[in-house]
Amino acid sequence: MDAESLEAASRPTMITSPDNTQLKLIRGLARKKERDKSGLFAAEGEDLVEAARLAGWEPEVLLRSGEDVEPDLLDRVSALGSGSRVIGVYRQRFSQPGGERSVYLHGAGDPGNVGTVIRCAHALADGPVVLGPGCADPFSPKAVRAAMGSTFARPPAKAGFEELAGTTIALHAGAENSLAEEMAGAEPPVALCLGGEREGLPPGVLEAATARARIPVRDDGPESLNVAMAATIGLYELARRMAPDA
Repeated sequence: MDAESLEAASRPTMITSPDNTQLKLIRGLARKKERDKSGLFAAEGEDLVEAARLAGWEPEVLLRSGEDVEPDLLDRVSALGSGSRVIGVYRQRFSQPGGERSVYLHGAGDPGNVGTVIRCAHALADGPVVLGPGCADPFSPKAVRAAMGSTFARPPAKAGFEELAGTTIALHAGAENSLAEEMAGAEPPVALCLGGEREGLPPGVLEAATARARIPVRDDGPESLNVAMAATIGLYELARRMAPDA
């Protein structure tokens, strides 16, 4: 066998059938039931796959358009409207609650918001996003895309409010004091607690929190902020006040 034939024989076989088991796996991971059953999730796009590599995550499956699979077949299992050039399948991981600054979400049902808060916490906090009851799946396609690779660098945690340590500040539009006022005397660790997009935090969490605070908005502004926006503002303020030279 000549060198050219040896090289051709060593190449992986191109996937040409829609019935391929790896394609079926990726297609199934669009559903939460399949993600829960397998403990896997899919990440689409070169940026996310590279973020996983940099964070030390090894893919269970990695398919590149035109190299491992015919492009139209990969497009068919893509969750993106424009298709994808690469899709990786990874095993889900969760962190433990901790850090001097973290976020606790309760009932945040929009996966885009959950992913955005994960990204925000990666940028501004040293602890993970802690997901309480009723939160969207952080490993859903929409949440993974919104996190922009932060899922790999700082995986979320799962815990109830009662498991949080230290100071807990509940962000609530009806609170008397502003966030800046409540943060003034806060001692780390501090967890900012935010509720769902419509209902907010449940009464039990509001009552049990160390403090309740609001983010002041204009009198003629909206009644409340999007949960991801509120988390970003809160964590920025917390990081600024807890800086060594603050």
